[in-house]
Amino acid sequence: MALNVPMNVPMMLIRLPRPLIRALTLTACAYAISGCTVGPNYAGAPQVAPDAVAAKAFVRSPVTGIVSTRAPNQWWLALNDPQLNALIDAAFAHNPNLHAAQARLREARAQLQVQKADGMPKASVDAAALRTREPNLGALESSQSSSSSGSSSGQTQSSSGGGGPLQLYTAGFDASWEIDLFGGTRRAVEAATAEADAVQADFADTQVSLAAEVAQAYVDLRDEQQRLMLAQRSTELQQQMLVLTQQRRARGTAAEVDVERLTTQVEDTRATLTPLDAQVTDSLDQLAVLTGQAPGALDQQLSALRPIPALPASLPIGDPGSMLQQRPDIRAAERRLASNNAQIGEHVADFFPKVTLFGDLGFSAADPGHLVRKSNFTWVGAPYLQWNVLDFGRTLGSIHNAEASRDEADARYEHTVLAALQDANGALSRYGHQREHLITLQKVQDSADRSAVLMNQRYTAGVSSLIDLLDTQRTQFSAQQNVVAGQAELLKDFVSLQKSLGLGWRVS
Repeated sequence: MALNVPMNVPMMLIRLPRPLIRALTLTACAYAISGCTVGPNYAGAPQVAPDAVAAKAFVRSPVTGIVSTRAPNQWWLALNDPQLNALIDAAFAHNPNLHAAQARLREARAQLQVQKADGMPKASVDAAALRTREPNLGALESSQSSSSSGSSSGQTQSSSGGGGPLQLYTAGFDASWEIDLFGGTRRAVEAATAEADAVQADFADTQVSLAAEVAQAYVDLRDEQQRLMLAQRSTELQQQMLVLTQQRRARGTAAEVDVERLTTQVEDTRATLTPLDAQVTDSLDQLAVLTGQAPGALDQQLSALRPIPALPASLPIGDPGSMLQQRPDIRAAERRLASNNAQIGEHVADFFPKVTLFGDLGFSAADPGHLVRKSNFTWVGAPYLQWNVLDFGRTLGSIHNAEASRDEADARYEHTVLAALQDANGALSRYGHQREHLITLQKVQDSADRSAVLMNQRYTAGVSSLIDLLDTQRTQFSAQQNVVAGQAELLKDFVSLQKSLGLGWRVS
């Protein structure tokens, strides 16, 4: 059962007793001044893994190469690669996914503006000019009388009475204001504000992912170009050796098996060129799309061979507490928890009555020149009371639904924090192990280079066979490839580490 006075009833028929009007007005003013707001107040996000968060260092942090100072947000500047910097800037300016995130942010802010406007008075102005004509009743009666008398003279009687036009001009102003007695509108604004903050954090998280994706694609490109260059050089060297061996075979100083073995090695090395070239093309197209361009747009700009960016000597990573503060996904989860908490109070307010103040001012006259006169002025004002005293559990069900959503958001926040700690510690562990692995790979390459030089000297002097030389060169080529791949993998681990720390976003 609801006490609901329909708005289409003429306001002059709604006459509440004057003491009741005064009581409602005083009650509305009292509640408006006191700012009564029902529902639970937001007490902040729950504590998750407090010991790990309060620690001064990450559990999986490497022993060396890491410092506890706060990491810079634009981490890619430490790599000193102008092309990478330009690519990330272009991605931030033209990436379609980032534009979609910006649109969602504008949408959330517009929704917040709508919620704020709902708590303000609503007013409208109207004007009308009406013109009508009454029928000529006298002429109609005369015509009917002549017809019934059966007169054959063919003459008709006319009446002196005639209908004239009627005119009415009106202009008015009306306003209504639903008084937020129990804070339902304020809770709605609170929820919309928190949701807008969450969407802004989502936008920052999209920037973090985009910067990391561009950097990893750029590292893949430089890695593939380096390995393609090594394969081409190795193919050229082996081709020269094949020509020399064929000449020695023609003079009878080399065996046919040596020619075949060297031919096999040349073809094996040449077979690696096509897949590497295809990978280079894929990386170029990926970077083009990430920066909002068509495939092939960056071929001329990035086709020139450049080394893999060098890592700084030490990496600042901060501590777990600072990481949780700067990760946008954690901020988004916390803000959505606050939004869901505010929605509970928004539904609790439906238990209580709603009072709307309504007023209308207007003028009406038959002559537009006399419209704005005191005698033609009318006004009316009235409170509008609505109270759903019996809704068969609908409001209670909405409250329980909002509470369940709040509990779900609470669990999602806890999961986001734990996942962030796991992500950061895992990235640190992979980075530390890959750095140690790269040191080992570089030692292997140094040894392979020295072995290749010595074996080439022995082969030239006729002490070693071609098979020994080919095995040594194959080992050297494999070691060089492994070092380049190891450098690229370490750099990608560095990028993943920066992403896990929540770095790479810019203020919108």
